[in-house]
Amino acid sequence: MLRIAVQAKGRLYEETMELLSEAGIKLQASKRSLLVPAKSFPVELLFLRDDDIPQAVADGVADAGIVGENEYIEKQQQAEVVKRLNFSRCRLSLAIPKEEDYTGLNWFAGKKIATSYPEILKTFLHKHAIKADIHVISGSVEIAPGIGLADAIFDIVSSGSTLISNHLKEVEIVMQSEALLLACPQLTKEKRTILNELLFRIDAVQTAEGKKYILLNAPNDRLQEIIDILPGMKSPTVLPLAQANWSSVHSVIDEKRFWEIIGKLKSFGAEGILIVPIEKMIL
Repeated sequence: MLRIAVQAKGRLYEETMELLSEAGIKLQASKRSLLVPAKSFPVELLFLRDDDIPQAVADGVADAGIVGENEYIEKQQQAEVVKRLNFSRCRLSLAIPKEEDYTGLNWFAGKKIATSYPEILKTFLHKHAIKADIHVISGSVEIAPGIGLADAIFDIVSSGSTLISNHLKEVEIVMQSEALLLACPQLTKEKRTILNELLFRIDAVQTAEGKKYILLNAPNDRLQEIIDILPGMKSPTVLPLAQANWSSVHSVIDEKRFWEIIGKLKSFGAEGILIVPIEKMIL
């Protein structure tokens, strides 16, 4: 059984549970238990605060964990980064009252900065030879300047709407962050095998994201032109049709290029174009 620590609530929790569900990890019914086993896969989920996950994985309390990169860097624990998960993206930024005239990093010299990430901030300020007073706050960092606790803040920014509502402006991006899959360095061979199977499933889910399966009928005299614009995994599949001088072409396209590619296909005589969603893709 592989024990995975996950955040107990919030956006990262929701996106983690969605990914695990797509990967076939279904949980047994529970009334918010701390430890919940999966139904058909040798995994159990341990629900923790996000800032407790790096240490839980490093100490072996959990075999693996899904946590924001910001928490992993801040806690400085010896856990193995197994995979970047490409969701729950955000950034850690410095922000100041919007009426302030920002002249560069030297603005922060001698100022009091409120944050929940003192280690990351300390490293950044030291790198740029700036001396400032770091004021550690566990929550609601954005209100600190407004109530006179600090001159500026260093905090997570996603859309920026929280900064705007608190009359702040983002002036320096210190680091980008996304969800990470961590593992305990001392995993047994059996647990490493389970983790590798989980990684295989996650890869299959994420490879399919943003992809569509395309089927179309093509006149044989334009077949090569059509094949040349279809970005398949290796090359499109081509099958003869019952109708003479026509073929069926199957491929995978990136959703972002959908309309661009469809227009070209039609200009080359393609007909009966069908676009199908892809749930999983194994390369």
